[in-house]
Amino acid sequence: MENILLKNELRKVLPLKRSYLIALKIIIALGLISFILYKIKLSEIYSAFINANLYLILIAFGLTSVNLTFQYKKWKLTSSSLLKESSSKKIWYSLFFGITAGSFTPARVGEYFGRALEFKDKPILQVTIATLIDKLFALIVVLFIGSISSILFIHTYYHVNSIITMSLFIVLFLLFYFFIMLLLHPRLWKNSIIDYFSSKKRLSSFFQQVEILRSLDKNYSARMIGWTVLFYSCIIAQFALLTAAFTNHHNFFHFLWAGTMVMFAKSVLPPVSLAEIGVREGAAVFFLTKMGELAPSAFDASIFLFLINVLIPSLIGVVLLFKKNNA
Repeated sequence: MENILLKNELRKVLPLKRSYLIALKIIIALGLISFILYKIKLSEIYSAFINANLYLILIAFGLTSVNLTFQYKKWKLTSSSLLKESSSKKIWYSLFFGITAGSFTPARVGEYFGRALEFKDKPILQVTIATLIDKLFALIVVLFIGSISSILFIHTYYHVNSIITMSLFIVLFLLFYFFIMLLLHPRLWKNSIIDYFSSKKRLSSFFQQVEILRSLDKNYSARMIGWTVLFYSCIIAQFALLTAAFTNHHNFFHFLWAGTMVMFAKSVLPPVSLAEIGVREGAAVFFLTKMGELAPSAFDASIFLFLINVLIPSLIGVVLLFKKNNA
């Protein structure tokens, strides 16, 4: 009886805690944006927007469809390999539902459950594991390229000793080689995970879903790395185009460089705000001003990157969700 009462109380308290957490992250996001706006005059942000190169903004906006296509290719490969799902419509819907749910939940945890909405015939744990594998490839690519860029940035702008820089590069490449070997040879770790959970009597029935990891192989990993690099490159190209548009400069190499570090900072910093709002903008302002660009232009570029790659796909997901519920 006491256990039942405790479970009922937990059901009441947990949603309340989630609401408080989301509210806190919204407040932090607004606080970060307010702080940036306090440091940068609103009139300067507006001026950078008015004087922006519209053609470059349109090209960056057009690349959103390419960006989504690469995300779809990644998720389709994972869905077909791990979940045995090949319906293009379901995979597209699942992707958009995930983007929508992830945009408005702390640390984007909603993406894991959002992707499961369209796969009602699949156990939610299997979809969660598949999503985790899909996100893992992106995280490794972002961390590796971002680490290289950050080391070069520190060496260039803070005049770090060359020996230290080279030592950091050697350690980084060794770590990257280790993780690539694990990704390309999943048999080195997947069987141990499966065996561990199957050996636990209390967990074996629940974690039977981990069996989907047996579908991972070298071919899957190699293709996932390829699609992930293309997806990542598209985002960095969009950021560079937007930065060029708002600065009216064409130093694309520096803008690509800054983009890799913005993505890196967004990935390694704790998810203190909703949809990383404020974190992305603060990182863009920091790196680009160090490179000699104006803060308002950096702010505008990062905000537009959020609008075209997160907000617009999220709205599409909302429309598809309403369409699905009213069908």
